[in-house]
Amino acid sequence: MNEITRRHFVKKSCEGAAVIAAGATLLGPARGASANNRVLLALMGAGGRGMDLIKKFAEIPDVAVKYVCDVDETRGKSAVATLEKLTGAAPKLVGDLRRVLDDKEVHGVVVATPEHWHALATVWACQAGKDVYVEKNISLYIWEGRKMMEAAKKYGRIVQCGFQNRSAPYGFSARDYIKKGELGKVQYVKVFEMLAGVVGGYPLRPAPDSEPPAGLNWDRWIGPASIRPYNRNVHRGWYGCWDFSGGNASDAVHQLDLARLVLGDPPHPKSVSCDGGRFQFDDGGEMPDVQIVTFAFDKMVMTFHNTGSSPYNSKSPPEVRIGDKWPYWPQNGDRIEIYGSKRMMYLGRHGAGWQVFEGGNKLVAQDKGYHPDKWHLPNFIDCIRTRRQPNGEIEQGHFSACLEHLGNIAYRVGNKKLLFDAGTERFTNCDEANKYLRPTYRNPYVLTDAV
Repeated sequence: MNEITRRHFVKKSCEGAAVIAAGATLLGPARGASANNRVLLALMGAGGRGMDLIKKFAEIPDVAVKYVCDVDETRGKSAVATLEKLTGAAPKLVGDLRRVLDDKEVHGVVVATPEHWHALATVWACQAGKDVYVEKNISLYIWEGRKMMEAAKKYGRIVQCGFQNRSAPYGFSARDYIKKGELGKVQYVKVFEMLAGVVGGYPLRPAPDSEPPAGLNWDRWIGPASIRPYNRNVHRGWYGCWDFSGGNASDAVHQLDLARLVLGDPPHPKSVSCDGGRFQFDDGGEMPDVQIVTFAFDKMVMTFHNTGSSPYNSKSPPEVRIGDKWPYWPQNGDRIEIYGSKRMMYLGRHGAGWQVFEGGNKLVAQDKGYHPDKWHLPNFIDCIRTRRQPNGEIEQGHFSACLEHLGNIAYRVGNKKLLFDAGTERFTNCDEANKYLRPTYRNPYVLTDAV
């Protein structure tokens, strides 16, 4: 490896980390030292990721959790007990977000529900004067993302998207390396989500409709989506239903976003095409287990390889994400490959880092990472106080989310090539595809044209 190159980019990464850490030090004095500096949060959605987020937020100095909002009373009570044990104070449990939004003391809402609630909850929170941390994927439809941007701007709110790689120092050093031309001219990028995934990797075993479990408000869980009878598979397996999720692509949106970041955040592609299907299991499942998407940009092509039947691949384990080990790239199931005219880069999400190779399997530069929640969450709190735009601001979050949506729409209209007008965010060669740009909301859970 070129040692000077290696030292330079490791140094740049450390400088980036120092900048982010410096932002975190602006969080103020120790907990309880200043009431005026205290940030009060509410959690909407107390599932696995929601609880992981809110526990990390609660450990930041001068941050407190005032509410847990969940339509499942049993899960909500468990979340309250966990937070009380962690912080010494029990948040209030509510089942309706609108009760939280009426409380003028609350500064921010952490939205970690299934994806069909993300846009509506974000817009409602902005309208109520709250800042928002919204989990990936931030929207379920392209139109929704545009409304989220409009609401954030109109009401002057901070909206941090749950694309935490935008706070990763090694993402910035990768971007700098590419911008300097060290890879040469980048014309082809491959993004992978090739795993034994939740949606595609297991057969769907039908369950009968039934009454909802005690304590679950099923109508509110469904929210803006079309009403349907309670079904255990839908409730616990919503990730496999188009009404509630973008499928495995919703996990891969992390890689799609990171790829956009290091490439300098290109705008919408000019076209998208898809090939795939549910090939492994003939079980009536809605989501594909093979989905190969091609995005055409100006003088660059990006492909997205999304499979749920690759048990020999895996995500980066903890010793890679929060340790000093490198992935074994050929079987890293959520890697990015960036091909330049001189060299190629392997890039991994959530702390995996990047390595650059040239001919003869020669490693010429690298920068190891660390899981970026440690910077991304304090960045949101800092921005609540300073009113600076966050690292994962809503506009770039929308552009990244749209890559998932574009690929899924191309699949759902029959694996077609679609031409996309970036200005209007509409397809120019397929009326059927335009029907998937915006949902039909169910009263009273309606996101209106005018936010």
